Formats: sequence, C-alpha cells, structure tokens
Amino acid sequence: MKKTLRKLALGAMAATIAAPAFAADVVIGVPNWPSVRVTAHVLKVVLEDNLGLEVELQNGTNPVVFEAMDSGAMHVHPEVWLPNQANLEAKFVTEKGSVRQNPNGVNGDQAMCVTKGTAERTGIKDLSELTNPDMAKNFDTDGDGKGEIWIGAAGWASTNVEKIRAKSYGYAETMALKEMDETLALAEVDNAVAQDQNIVFFCYTPHHMFALHELVILKEPAYDEAKWDVKQPTDDPQWLENSSAPVAWNTAKLKIHYATSLETDQPAAAKLLSQVNLDTDTVSKMTYALVVEKQDPAEYAKKWVADNAATVDSWLK
Repeated sequence: MKKTLRKLALGAMAATIAAPAFAADVVIGVPNWPSVRVTAHVLKVVLEDNLGLEVELQNGTNPVVFEAMDSGAMHVHPEVWLPNQANLEAKFVTEKGSVRQNPNGVNGDQAMCVTKGTAERTGIKDLSELTNPDMAKNFDTDGDGKGEIWIGAAGWASTNVEKIRAKSYGYAETMALKEMDETLALAEVDNAVAQDQNIVFFCYTPHHMFALHELVILKEPAYDEAKWDVKQPTDDPQWLENSSAPVAWNTAKLKIHYATSLETDQPAAAKLLSQVNLDTDTVSKMTYALVVEKQDPAEYAKKWVADNAATVDSWLK
C-alpha cells in the first residue's frame, strides 16, 4: 500500500514538473530608454487592475519587439517613435497587418543640444558650425584634434539617422561620433556641467534632461521632406552612402503598438491599448520620477494609475 501511494505521489510530482508554466495573458516589450519603461509599467498596472489579466514585461530592442508581436511571443510595444521606426511600421503594420497602431500619439522632438554654459563659452548657435575645425576643437577632450559628439545609443534608429545627418552637414569629418548607453552619456553631461566643460549631444523630448539642466538646442534649417532621404540598414546595405538629411528632424509621434492577435485573444486589452492617450508633459514627469527621483517603476506606476483614475477610465470606455 505504501509503495502504491509513493508511486502515485511521485507520479503527481512528475506531472507537475512536466506541465508547462502558464504563459502571461499579455507580454509587453520594453526597449532601453526611460520613457518607454515607465509607460510599460503603467500599462501593466492598468491591464492587471482593470481587466484582471496577467501581464509580463520583457526587455527587447525595437526590431525584436516587432518580430515578437508578429509571432505572438510579445503583444505590446509601449512607445514606437515615428518616423524613426518607419521601416518596422511599414513591414508589420502596413504590409503584414500583424501589428496595430494606436492613433493617439505623444509629440516628440529630436535635435542636438549644448549646455547653456557651453553656448556662452564657445558662442555656438547653429549645428552647422561644428563643421568648422576651430569650433570642433572646443569639444575635443582627448587631444586628437577632433571634437566628440554623442549621437545616441547603439540599436536606436535615431543613432543611424544622426550618422546620416553628420555626413550630410559635414561634421562627421571634424567630430568623432560617439555611440554609448544613454545613462553613461547623461552622466557625462552632468559632469560637464559640474566641471564647466563644453559638451554637445543628442537630445529629445519627452525627457527629464531638460528639467535637470539649462540646455540650448542648436539651430538648423527647418525640416524639408524633399531633403529628408533617410534609409536604415534593413532597407539598403549602402544606407549611409545613399541617405541624406541636411535639415532638422520633423516632429516625432510616439505611439503604442500592439499585436493584431490580441483583438481575438484578449479583445478588451486590444480595445484599451487602442485608446490610451498620453501627452508630452505627462510622460516627461513620469520619466523624471523614475530617473531623477529614483522611484521604483512598479510602485510609481501603481500610484500614477490611482491618482489619474479619470484618465484611465477614459481609456476603458
């Protein structure tokens, strides 16, 4: 009898171990910048608290998240920058139809900035002035005769665009183009301000950096669609040589995207995701709370959802 019970118990344990873990109802992809991270946590809380769903967050680059939404391994990208990700939008939203776009968007700006102190010391006002070797030397920290400029993190579509813009303006010849993690780059900005050193770097809104420091956006010719011929490596092996962008960025739109499969598998979630509506000021404050105030993203998201019940209710109608 004891042997029989033991066999049954072992069999039950084996069945439990072999059984597959339940997958989350919704998996949200999280690329590597602050505003997308906080938006992801807010969406997680809203989906869990209001729809009773199990929601998981998974890190991933933009291409990885889009491919995963296409296959069903992930379901949401909380903040797609357009036109930066126009190639992914064209493939998965327009051509394949496996991803949906929320029509609402947060306005975003992208440019090159200097600190106020840098502008005062060097007199720089226009981005094109970096093509002047004498101006570029103001940003030379390693003594090689060329200045340095942070153009973004590796893997950002905007980083490739900034390579194109540097080539188009001509300062790729006078400035070393630095690709590095945003956290490290912003630490360099903090240090430059503290040490009264000159620095020039990629900047964008919504972002907490404008609340931390007095920044000056370098002037450029206005965006001109006829002059903006930007290709990504996925579009053309010779993307850099065959692209040109000697003008300012157009205003960006930051939009939630979600897998079309949710409309069948989790229709309430799909409806909610199609109706979320945030603005630049709100996202900037969210990012400030995480990065500057060092608030825990999960706890902050819970508090934000509780404090903004009317806003959340409007997404659920």
